[in-house]
Amino acid sequence: MLGTMATVLSATVVNVALHDIMMEFGIRQGQVHWLATGFIAAMTTTMLASSWLLDHFGVRKTLGTAMAVFSVISVAGGFATSPEQLIVARIGQGAMAGLMQPMGMYLVFRVFPRERRGQAMGIYGMGVILAPALGPVLGGFLVDQLDWRYVMFAPVPVTLIGVAMAWRFLPLPVSRPAPYRFDLPGLVLLGATIALALDALNRLQQFAGQQTLIALEMAVAAIALVLFVIRERRTPHPLDNIRLLRNRAFLFANLGAMALGLALFGSTYLVPLFVQTALGFSATDAGLLMLPAGIVLGATFPIAGRLADRKSARSLVVFGITLFATSAVLFALSDLELAFGWLALWTVIGRIGIGFMLPALSTGALNPLEPAELGAGSSTINFTRQLGGAFGVNLVALTIEFGDHRGGVPTIDAFHSAWWLVAAFVAVAAIPVWKMRV
Repeated sequence: MLGTMATVLSATVVNVALHDIMMEFGIRQGQVHWLATGFIAAMTTTMLASSWLLDHFGVRKTLGTAMAVFSVISVAGGFATSPEQLIVARIGQGAMAGLMQPMGMYLVFRVFPRERRGQAMGIYGMGVILAPALGPVLGGFLVDQLDWRYVMFAPVPVTLIGVAMAWRFLPLPVSRPAPYRFDLPGLVLLGATIALALDALNRLQQFAGQQTLIALEMAVAAIALVLFVIRERRTPHPLDNIRLLRNRAFLFANLGAMALGLALFGSTYLVPLFVQTALGFSATDAGLLMLPAGIVLGATFPIAGRLADRKSARSLVVFGITLFATSAVLFALSDLELAFGWLALWTVIGRIGIGFMLPALSTGALNPLEPAELGAGSSTINFTRQLGGAFGVNLVALTIEFGDHRGGVPTIDAFHSAWWLVAAFVAVAAIPVWKMRV
């Protein structure tokens, strides 16, 4: 749980510092979004390596080492002297976070019986959700009272405690499977696909004169994706067991997770930037705006987890989708005179929706799988959600950059367009979720 909390804290705490980072380095929103996109993209790419590391080193060594390296990179990022150094540090954080995050869900589904997994996921989620609840508040305080650099240092105490607890409480594996070769070609092809596709999307912000390069990047990304799928189908130990997608419920759950990732990460990036840039809030106010939503989400998770053990997964997810889409539409209709309390309420409505979606989507995806498939299944469902998140942040940033600007700063109309895009993302997620039939 501490490992996952650190990754979520690191992913969310930096969002309230984006405005100050733009001001210090003199960069536009079109470049600063790589602090979020680079983190999520790196996290997405390395996430699928966790299964091989678990088999060869066990959860204690894998998780402890990843958290230790994450701590070192976070400290180095806090001393960055250029936006490029800061982006590299965020990519490094994301790479380690990709190894850390699947461990929690993997352990829950290995330790708890089928009829208690929803409850366990709810309790686990309640603890994890403390990070996004407190992260923006902590980040806002650090930015306003100290400096934005302290948001890079913020996750370090959590990960260092996690290292000590991993070595103290997590067991060494009693037995291990026979050693097998790591799918490095698969990792390279997947990383190339994600990096090229995201860079091509980013280059659309300065489309003039870059048409050929954008088309070339998209073509190479498509070729790399085809080669990745061929590789994963033929290798005996694939990076991603795409054969699991033959399970109808698991396939539709992953499609839903991708669309939800687009909306979830896109909105998490958007809320602090929207209220600071368009509405003139301070970093502390932006963080406080997220606090009630985080608390409500923490209270929703255990309730939704219990319901996931008893009710249809798709009905719970569709209910959550409805609430989240309503929140995005309300933000899209917000104007400059809207009071702080109403904005906080819109955020709370969206987070209640997330609370109902995530446990049900996880149980709906993993319950149909065999015990031996849970490790790969957990990595895959996390991967697709994070992949959707990487593209969601990029598409939201692209929408804002193409929107109306005054003095180089996006206006409220630009943000309204981004909110309508988030609402569309989450509405599309209802289609595959309804076909899950679980």
